[in-house]
Amino acid sequence: MNHNIPRHREHLVQQMVYVDENIKELTNLYNASTPVQEQLKNFFHLYLLELEELLSADQKSNLTSSLPKVYIGTRVTVLFDDENDTEDFVICFPEESDPDSGCISFLSPVGRQLLLKKMGEKVMLKVPTGELPVVIKEITYVGHLFDEQQNMKEA
Repeated sequence: MNHNIPRHREHLVQQMVYVDENIKELTNLYNASTPVQEQLKNFFHLYLLELEELLSADQKSNLTSSLPKVYIGTRVTVLFDDENDTEDFVICFPEESDPDSGCISFLSPVGRQLLLKKMGEKVMLKVPTGELPVVIKEITYVGHLFDEQQNMKEA
């Protein structure tokens, strides 16, 4: 591991490689879990472009753990407008999903709606009971936590 590269940067590069190598399987999962009217053509290519832009900006300004958008591996705090209450979600890959601990797949209905949203953006989350107005309050990169969890499982 190159310790000169910020840890989140290294994880995002690994994420790009993973998505690129598994794009066909991930696209099949995306298509199977996303209602047709909500599907974006070339979703993963768009996602990879977003990551490339982030990494390019990161080289120039050396981002901290706070990020401008929700990516896989981020903890996003949403503020529920109606209740003035917050909730944290960690957006992850499907195999890392653990809803009881707040880790939701980017393919889940809520995860999919939060992915690539900007800090401060208002979102109408579609849930089985209707729609919930939320604001993206905070975005923090926590992808390294998945490595630590994986190391603990292997030990």
